Amino acid sequence: MGGLSVRDIERRSAATTGVLVALGGNLATAAGGPRQTLEAALLMMPAFGIRVRKVAPIYRTPPLSIYIQQNYVNTVMEVEAALPPAALLGILHRVETLFERVRRDRWGPRTLDLDLLDYRGLIMPALGRRGPEAGVGPLPLALPHPGLAARGFVLLPLRDIAPGWHHPVTGESVETLIGRLPAAALRGIERFGG
Repeated sequence: MGGLSVRDIERRSAATTGVLVALGGNLATAAGGPRQTLEAALLMMPAFGIRVRKVAPIYRTPPLSIYIQQNYVNTVMEVEAALPPAALLGILHRVETLFERVRRDRWGPRTLDLDLLDYRGLIMPALGRRGPEAGVGPLPLALPHPGLAARGFVLLPLRDIAPGWHHPVTGESVETLIGRLPAAALRGIERFGG
């Protein structure tokens, strides 16, 4: 656990917000365009026992992959759920499927992507392969989300709803993480409506 004690983990857990989930997509669904799909997914959460507490503004984000594709829309929500992390991730994957998510390419276009970013500061290393060698199916659960600290399109909306958030492993603030990003990780990201 990188030299962390149980007391460190408990202290960080107590200092964090609730459960943070990233939402993104760049393909239309029956709900409409990507923005309408995110909004419809947010409205669906209570039906699965997930109470949405806060939602960040939606951002338009250029694709960061090798695939030529449309811009993404991204946001972050803070939720309450009685489910443990693995069960909550299973529900999030089920919601993705309801919005026509098909996993073909790891960083290819998608209708809806729901990533569990942080679960009350819990630290859980991935048990299984992640990255390109993991194939195209759902990735094994890891908390906090392993790509979180490097993604401007996640950190900017996260800061909007949880400006006091700190990374559970490193203890770094969201502001510090954003400040350390290379310019390319923030290029082209803009909030809808200004």
